[in-house]
Amino acid sequence: MTTELRFLVASIVLGLLHLIVDSHLISFQYGYRWTGSNREQPVPPLRGIASRVDQAYANFMETFPFFAALVLGAHVAGRHDALTFWGAHLYFWGRLGYVLASAAGFGLVRSVVFFNTAVAGIILFLIALLR
Repeated sequence: MTTELRFLVASIVLGLLHLIVDSHLISFQYGYRWTGSNREQPVPPLRGIASRVDQAYANFMETFPFFAALVLGAHVAGRHDALTFWGAHLYFWGRLGYVLASAAGFGLVRSVVFFNTAVAGIILFLIALLR
Protein backbone atom coordinates (compact mmCIF):
# COMPACT_ATOMS: atom_id res chain seq x y z
CA MET A 1 0.00 0.00 0.00
CA THR A 2 1.34 3.42 -0.92
CA THR A 3 1.89 6.22 1.56
CA GLU A 4 -0.92 8.18 -0.07
CA LEU A 5 -3.39 5.30 0.42
CA ARG A 6 -2.25 4.90 4.02
CA PHE A 7 -3.02 8.56 4.67
CA LEU A 8 -6.39 8.15 2.95
CA VAL A 9 -7.20 5.31 5.38
CA ALA A 10 -5.90 7.39 8.30
CA SER A 11 -8.11 10.28 7.16
CA ILE A 12 -11.13 7.97 7.05
CA VAL A 13 -10.37 6.84 10.61
CA LEU A 14 -9.97 10.50 11.63
CA GLY A 15 -13.33 11.30 10.03
CA LEU A 16 -15.07 8.41 11.79
CA LEU A 17 -13.61 9.41 15.16
CA HIS A 18 -14.62 12.98 14.47
CA LEU A 19 -18.19 11.84 13.68
CA ILE A 20 -18.42 9.78 16.89
CA VAL A 21 -17.10 12.58 19.10
CA ASP A 22 -19.29 15.16 17.36
CA SER A 23 -22.46 13.10 17.73
CA HIS A 24 -21.82 12.43 21.40
CA LEU A 25 -21.07 16.07 22.17
CA ILE A 26 -24.33 17.05 20.46
CA SER A 27 -26.20 14.34 22.39
CA PHE A 28 -24.68 15.50 25.69
CA GLN A 29 -25.93 19.00 24.97
CA TYR A 30 -29.40 18.21 23.59
CA GLY A 31 -29.95 14.89 25.36
CA TYR A 32 -30.16 11.36 24.03
CA ARG A 33 -33.97 11.58 23.82
CA TRP A 34 -33.52 14.32 21.23
CA THR A 35 -30.89 12.23 19.44
CA GLY A 36 -33.33 9.32 19.21
CA SER A 37 -36.25 11.53 18.17
CA ASN A 38 -37.37 12.67 14.74
CA ARG A 39 -35.55 15.98 15.46
CA GLU A 40 -38.42 18.11 14.22
CA GLN A 41 -38.50 20.31 17.32
CA PRO A 42 -36.47 23.50 17.21
CA VAL A 43 -33.38 23.48 19.41
CA PRO A 44 -31.05 26.27 20.49
CA PRO A 45 -27.74 26.57 18.67
CA LEU A 46 -24.89 24.41 19.89
CA ARG A 47 -22.49 26.15 22.22
CA GLY A 48 -18.97 25.65 23.51
CA ILE A 49 -16.91 22.66 22.47
CA ALA A 50 -19.92 20.93 20.87
CA SER A 51 -20.33 23.88 18.50
CA ARG A 52 -16.62 24.06 17.68
CA VAL A 53 -16.28 20.32 17.05
CA ASP A 54 -19.47 20.27 14.95
CA GLN A 55 -18.17 23.13 12.81
CA ALA A 56 -14.80 21.39 12.43
CA TYR A 57 -16.55 18.17 11.36
CA ALA A 58 -18.58 20.07 8.76
CA ASN A 59 -15.34 21.60 7.49
CA PHE A 60 -13.69 18.17 7.33
CA MET A 61 -16.59 16.88 5.27
CA GLU A 62 -16.18 19.79 2.84
CA THR A 63 -12.53 18.97 2.09
CA PHE A 64 -12.37 15.18 2.45
CA PRO A 65 -14.13 14.29 -0.85
CA PHE A 66 -11.54 16.32 -2.78
CA PHE A 67 -8.68 14.61 -0.98
CA ALA A 68 -10.15 11.12 -1.44
CA ALA A 69 -10.82 11.67 -5.15
CA LEU A 70 -7.31 13.00 -5.72
CA VAL A 71 -5.64 10.15 -3.82
CA LEU A 72 -7.64 7.56 -5.77
CA GLY A 73 -7.01 9.42 -9.03
CA ALA A 74 -3.29 9.50 -8.37
CA HIS A 75 -3.36 5.80 -7.51
CA VAL A 76 -5.19 4.87 -10.72
CA ALA A 77 -2.88 7.10 -12.77
CA GLY A 78 0.19 5.61 -11.10
CA ARG A 79 1.33 9.02 -9.83
CA HIS A 80 3.33 8.59 -6.65
CA ASP A 81 6.04 11.17 -6.23
CA ALA A 82 7.20 13.83 -3.78
CA LEU A 83 4.14 16.00 -4.51
CA THR A 84 1.63 13.27 -3.68
CA PHE A 85 3.70 12.11 -0.70
CA TRP A 86 3.82 15.60 0.82
CA GLY A 87 0.26 16.33 -0.24
CA ALA A 88 -0.99 13.34 1.75
CA HIS A 89 1.08 14.33 4.77
CA LEU A 90 -0.03 17.97 4.66
CA TYR A 91 -3.70 17.07 4.28
CA PHE A 92 -3.81 14.56 7.13
CA TRP A 93 -1.71 16.50 9.64
CA GLY A 94 -3.50 19.73 8.71
CA ARG A 95 -6.89 18.12 9.34
CA LEU A 96 -5.75 16.59 12.63
CA GLY A 97 -4.35 19.94 13.75
CA TYR A 98 -7.56 21.65 12.67
CA VAL A 99 -9.82 19.50 14.83
CA LEU A 100 -7.51 19.73 17.84
CA ALA A 101 -7.20 23.51 17.49
CA SER A 102 -10.98 23.77 17.09
CA ALA A 103 -11.65 21.76 20.24
CA ALA A 104 -9.14 23.91 22.15
CA GLY A 105 -10.73 27.13 20.89
CA PHE A 106 -7.78 28.39 18.83
CA GLY A 107 -9.86 29.92 16.05
CA LEU A 108 -7.28 32.02 14.24
CA VAL A 109 -4.51 29.40 14.43
CA ARG A 110 -6.97 26.75 13.31
CA SER A 111 -8.03 28.66 10.23
CA VAL A 112 -4.77 30.24 9.16
CA VAL A 113 -2.36 27.40 9.86
CA PHE A 114 -4.16 24.07 9.81
CA PHE A 115 -6.88 24.69 7.22
CA ASN A 116 -4.36 26.18 4.80
CA THR A 117 -1.98 23.27 5.43
CA ALA A 118 -4.69 20.77 4.43
CA VAL A 119 -5.63 22.82 1.36
CA ALA A 120 -1.96 22.99 0.36
CA GLY A 121 -1.92 19.19 0.45
CA ILE A 122 -4.90 19.07 -1.91
CA ILE A 123 -3.22 21.58 -4.23
CA LEU A 124 -0.05 19.45 -4.34
CA PHE A 125 -2.13 16.50 -5.51
CA LEU A 126 -3.74 18.63 -8.19
CA ILE A 127 -0.34 19.77 -9.43
CA ALA A 128 0.92 16.17 -9.47
CA LEU A 129 -2.06 15.00 -11.50
CA LEU A 130 -2.13 17.92 -13.94
CA ARG A 131 1.53 17.97 -14.96
